[in-house]
Amino acid sequence: MSSSSGMSLSVNYLPTKFSNSMLNQGTARRRARKKGDGGMKVAKMGGGVDAFRSGEARMPVEGDDDYDGVNLTQGGWFKNMKYMKWTKFKWTLFFANVILTTYTLIGLIVCLLTWFNIWDKADIIRVGNHPELVISTLAVSIGLFTSIIGWAGILLNNRSFLAVYNLFLWVTFAILMAPGYLAYKRHSFNLEGKINAQWSRDLGADGRLKIQNLLQCCGYFSPFIEATVSQTCYARSVLPGCKLHYLLFERMLLRKWYTVVFVLAPVHVGIIIVALLCSNHVTYRFGKGMMPKAYRLSANSMAVIMDQYTSQLAEHYGHDVAMEVVGKAQFEGLPVMDYAGSNSPSLRKVEVSQM
Repeated sequence: MSSSSGMSLSVNYLPTKFSNSMLNQGTARRRARKKGDGGMKVAKMGGGVDAFRSGEARMPVEGDDDYDGVNLTQGGWFKNMKYMKWTKFKWTLFFANVILTTYTLIGLIVCLLTWFNIWDKADIIRVGNHPELVISTLAVSIGLFTSIIGWAGILLNNRSFLAVYNLFLWVTFAILMAPGYLAYKRHSFNLEGKINAQWSRDLGADGRLKIQNLLQCCGYFSPFIEATVSQTCYARSVLPGCKLHYLLFERMLLRKWYTVVFVLAPVHVGIIIVALLCSNHVTYRFGKGMMPKAYRLSANSMAVIMDQYTSQLAEHYGHDVAMEVVGKAQFEGLPVMDYAGSNSPSLRKVEVSQM
């Protein structure tokens, strides 16, 4: 956004408002001396603390890297984009999201195959472990959705997406742990009593029939006790009762269920930590820039700033001092301003440029 005159709102900012610690070149010079290149390397244009260093560009141009998160050049997103080197933080976040996508996608496939009765004995899981199956399906679905948000943030360098990604990672973790807790609680605390109550009260005739057909049994203890009559289960059937077979199956299933969930728990916590540490470093620049877009420096606004600054110097210290200060500033390329506030003709032809 800009004013009606088309000039950036940054004209209200004067160089005197920048702190000495930001303008200090000592650290940068020492770094350059250690590298042995004898000078400063020009970093990406746009903003951040680096923008206050000597010789750094403070005015972004069209097609600037990571300008407001996405390079919007003419022709739409991704067209004519510069291919930049990924930071180590971005690579770490990339591999972490690959892991998240992998195990949530595998989990979703397993749950869907169970719902569609593809697995052997899948009907027993749908009947006897319905709460765990529903919550597991919800958890991996949210996890996969979270990973998609992560891919959008990583590939677009969009920190807003990555903030939502971090939030949903916690939601996924909470829901992911729920089926593991339910499976462990059922397995470890009186599983036999819970199966007794489930067979008598919760399964119903259809649920018992499915378990009897898949486990090749009849009734709970025998064909005469809580049995659902079928072609293989009747009064004179020689099939054993279902209690032992069903108990062993549930014990095996629940143990595998909570083991898988609890193994994924530290992996998911590691992904959360990686996301928290790396989301703001998907590019070499921290954040989106030095200031909001409306207040960023442009050629015209920089010329106005230097005009105001030179006028203040002339008023307080005289025209000679103002000329000396402006002359020491090695600026090139900005438009020439008519310094109306100055009475000295010599100050009207001073060229100021991009900081």
